[in-house]
Amino acid sequence: MKTGLNRALPLAMGAALAFNAPAQAADLEFYFPVGVNAPAVATIEQLTNAWAAQNPQHTVKAVYAGNYEETTTKALTAAQAGDPPQVAVLLAIDIFTLIEEDVILPISDIATSDADKAWIDSFYDGFMVDTQFDGKTYSIPFQRSTPVFYYNKDAWRAAGLDPEVTPATWDEMVEMGKKLTIKDDNGNVTQWGTRIPNLGLAGAWLFGGLVKSKGDGLSTDTGTEARFDTEAAKASLEFMLRLAEEEVMAPGGITWGDTPKAFLEGQAASIWTSTGNLAFINENAEFDWGVGFLPGGDGPGAPVGGGNFYIFKDITDEERDAALDFVRFMTTPENQAIWSMATGYVAPSQAAWETPEMQAYAERLPQALVALDQMPHAYREFATFQRARVTQFLVDAIEGVITGQADPAAALAEAQEKADDILGEYR
Repeated sequence: MKTGLNRALPLAMGAALAFNAPAQAADLEFYFPVGVNAPAVATIEQLTNAWAAQNPQHTVKAVYAGNYEETTTKALTAAQAGDPPQVAVLLAIDIFTLIEEDVILPISDIATSDADKAWIDSFYDGFMVDTQFDGKTYSIPFQRSTPVFYYNKDAWRAAGLDPEVTPATWDEMVEMGKKLTIKDDNGNVTQWGTRIPNLGLAGAWLFGGLVKSKGDGLSTDTGTEARFDTEAAKASLEFMLRLAEEEVMAPGGITWGDTPKAFLEGQAASIWTSTGNLAFINENAEFDWGVGFLPGGDGPGAPVGGGNFYIFKDITDEERDAALDFVRFMTTPENQAIWSMATGYVAPSQAAWETPEMQAYAERLPQALVALDQMPHAYREFATFQRARVTQFLVDAIEGVITGQADPAAALAEAQEKADDILGEYR
């Protein structure tokens, strides 16, 4: 994959020449997060350096600012102090918070040429849903993902299962998972059938996929309504408990960060995690592995996640123009391909998938196509005004149930009541 990255870079630099770089000099600061096990920092630096080489009148400083939450906090703190980064990759679902704080520019207000409009229109609709508010486009898709079902084909064979077939439903997941859970002579589990992170924000993200597969969502497109106390959410929490009760998955809390490692070390025959971990697993797995859709309750379902490019307010006209040119460069089809191949994130436009590099990559690693095929069954991640506070109510409900401190109906009803208290003023 590193070879493909280096080979594609000159192409990407040339492709960006379709846009006219601003002539006036500007100094840019670019905040970005890392939320997966992938060479993200090195790839961002390569792409950033390529833009800088093409635009020697400007400078750009790429600042790794931590995970998504840390990056948003740092960007908001800097903006509130009057010294914002000119551009940042932040969670797509932070759109409502960033608008309420009045720190970002609508990109559609500054990207107004015919070429700009064609560029904005080039991204998949599924990734554009959470870029828009009140008729304007505020961000541009970049490191976008859905979770997928990673599985150990060797473990499948050892359990007498067809290594080309993954569970399509929750019932099938339980049935197959029982065959995949292995115990030693003392009754201790040495391999679990599956592993689904259920703690923190990552747990809430994956929970959204369970709810989507039951035909519902955790929030509406307005940002003013949370949907926690629903039959779909109750069924999803009950399914999480069922996995532990039937010894398909370890009981209690399961962390996001340790999950790919647990899979690689054989502690779990399958896992739910981001496509952004695809490159890491591909480079480190010492067994035959595959990828499938997330098993669903009433059908396929997955949340869309990841980060978008935002341009901040309170910057000079020269900085704004340079920031827009930088975002256009980073999201050319060729650079989307470089980023996707290096990390596993889903390239967010059809044009990226049609580049020769991505076509060769997909042929070499067909697992990368599963997330793209799953996109028609994916829905936006939970997003509302006051997102951090409201999401925490959902996190608390999930964690209370999986640790045995609450039952699903009561926990979700309490979370709903707290969310309504906050969001009522926005309706």
